[in-house]
Amino acid sequence: MTPMLGGILAYVALQLAIGFVVSRRVHSEDDYLLAGRKLGPLLGFFTIFATWFGAETCIGAAGAIYASGLGGGIADPFGYAACLLFMGVVFAVPLWRRGLTTVGDLFRQRYSPAVERLFAVLVIPTSVFWAAAQIRAFGQVLAASSATLPVETAIGIAAAVAVVYTVFGGMLADAVTDLVQGVALLLGLLTIAVLLHIHTGGLGSALAATESARFAMSDAGAGLLAQVEAWAIPICGSVLAQELVARVLAIRSPALARGAAVSASALYLTVGLIPVTIGILGPSLVPEIDHPEQILPRVAAELLSEGWYILFAGALVSAILSTVDSALLAAASLFSHNLLLSLRPATSEVVKVRMARAGVMVFGTIAYVMAMHAEGVYALVEEASAFGSAGVFVVGAAALFSRFGGPRAAASSLIAGAAMYGYGAYHAGWETPYLASLFGSAVVYTVVAMLEPRRGCR
Repeated sequence: MTPMLGGILAYVALQLAIGFVVSRRVHSEDDYLLAGRKLGPLLGFFTIFATWFGAETCIGAAGAIYASGLGGGIADPFGYAACLLFMGVVFAVPLWRRGLTTVGDLFRQRYSPAVERLFAVLVIPTSVFWAAAQIRAFGQVLAASSATLPVETAIGIAAAVAVVYTVFGGMLADAVTDLVQGVALLLGLLTIAVLLHIHTGGLGSALAATESARFAMSDAGAGLLAQVEAWAIPICGSVLAQELVARVLAIRSPALARGAAVSASALYLTVGLIPVTIGILGPSLVPEIDHPEQILPRVAAELLSEGWYILFAGALVSAILSTVDSALLAAASLFSHNLLLSLRPATSEVVKVRMARAGVMVFGTIAYVMAMHAEGVYALVEEASAFGSAGVFVVGAAALFSRFGGPRAAASSLIAGAAMYGYGAYHAGWETPYLASLFGSAVVYTVVAMLEPRRGCR
């Protein structure tokens, strides 16, 4: 074992220890899934930032931009920063005031328990996609830190650590560690940016000398709809994701929730430009690399001393743990709270927590299998944002801001959105399957709502 790998694993062990300690304060489902709804402005801000800022930005986006230029990183950081801003400005306050535990609760309140269960069945796979992306990125960081550790073995270690961390700590442990690891990651990325500026003789001149084609925000032949699709997937596809909504619900007031999301958006975009820059300059910094997703760890290893690299890699792994924690908690909460508990409502808090923890273990195992067979982190993240989310966005927005439509409209729209995306993306090869599913689910909701008998709704 190299000193770097040993140091990273020691850092991870510290995170696990925090999870074990905090687990003693988990006494109810709210404690485990929403940190008791008591997060203040600082923890709330960092936990929203850390929910998205992890594998997809530092590993996935940097690798995609290394391979394809700036057009490979539309979703991240630009699209997801816009998503956080959209959450803060539009959705945070009305979601918080509903008193929800999960997004599924909104569908039960506004429509029916049947729509709630349908929503959970459609959305759980997207959270597992997210978890798989983080686990794969975790493995890439470990593999990049040791010349003798195969990527497959590293991914297995990453999966085991991620599942154990999430099972014990829950949201409260995640929020506590987000602050520490968020600051460490920010300092590490800023240090790399300064050293890269010195190493290249000035980032401005280095970027000016880079081939102009690498700055194109889209493929030369991409049409307007394809460009809109690239933005719609991260924004509409993630703004009502359970991972993000849970953070908003965990903050202690609606005003704080709104401010935390807006502030996290600004920080996300600012700091996210550092991996973007490394990805653009990557071919000149590391001309040949077997796994493009290792570009940021490789550049960090070259610029930082061994001790500083261990601290940076540990912070990066911690950020990834924070995101995988969010994804596994999301899948487990939807499964236990919106599926199992709807069948057994008279369940004690102890049993509720056990059910959620069991869900984490099951979905963590599935995510590991997916991470082993995926083409890359960025592909997993895009699928997580796109699959089934068009109907969720349409139906969720209608639930929060309209009294138009009932359970039949909601169920039809959810099914139509998922079916159209699946058909267009995997069978018909549509250029913009997400936009088609978004439009189709909106049309289906409207038509069915007009034919549906009126009823009272919240």
